Amino acid sequence: MSKTIAIAGLGWLGKPFALHLQNLGYRVKGSATSLEKAAVLQKSGFDAYHLEISESGVSGSPQAFLEKADYLVIMIPPGLRRNTGANYVLKMKHFLTEIEKSKVEKVILVSSTSVYDDAQGKVTEKSLPKPAGLAGKQLLDVEQLFFTSEKIKTSIVRFGGLFGGSRQPTRYLAGRDNLIDGNAPVNLIHRSDCIGILSEIIKQDAFGHIFNAVTPQHPSKSDYYTKKAVQLGLVPPSFAKEESDEIFKQVDSELLDLVLKYNFKHSLT
Repeated sequence: MSKTIAIAGLGWLGKPFALHLQNLGYRVKGSATSLEKAAVLQKSGFDAYHLEISESGVSGSPQAFLEKADYLVIMIPPGLRRNTGANYVLKMKHFLTEIEKSKVEKVILVSSTSVYDDAQGKVTEKSLPKPAGLAGKQLLDVEQLFFTSEKIKTSIVRFGGLFGGSRQPTRYLAGRDNLIDGNAPVNLIHRSDCIGILSEIIKQDAFGHIFNAVTPQHPSKSDYYTKKAVQLGLVPPSFAKEESDEIFKQVDSELLDLVLKYNFKHSLT
């Protein structure tokens, strides 16, 4: 009998991930933030449920969404970049309460490498995150909420900057002048590798871990975005000259290899 995977958030990453899991033979359930969006997804062949998480609680059909799910993958955008004052921790506390009421035992929580501060330099999963900004602190607090829950076993995946499909950050930088941090290493990951890593965690039943998920190559921003712009037929950006001894964040993973034996599909060189 095939396992059932519930995906909270069928967006840019969640939808292709759901299709990939279906192709592997899993039964997949997904969530949408409104009844209208859920109906659209259902017409596209997804088993979709209305699930809306706010600071006042969880609305929609959370228990129907979680029912009979062997695994839950949470990839709900925190909405912290927009500086709206959103309380992501409170929202996820409400969601965790619903999860703990259900029979779900294994969870993957998608997080971000922004839990590490730029001043930390080179980091791996062994490095203690020291976020300086409110967004990073909220992400870390949510990680701890889920990782320390006694009712579920959670693996946390800290993705770097996401690209692939329609999301090409080079297009936003093309032709711009005097950009800063040209010497900083890029910490990126392609969508197909995100899907590959999440799938391997489920296949290998690798729960109770924290994974940094970033492509192992770290060319400088100036080298990478200049090269990509040329490949895409765009005007390369130019970067301001800076001091070479500045500390920049470089996120590496030890556990993707040690635990999952994962081989990246996309290289940045």
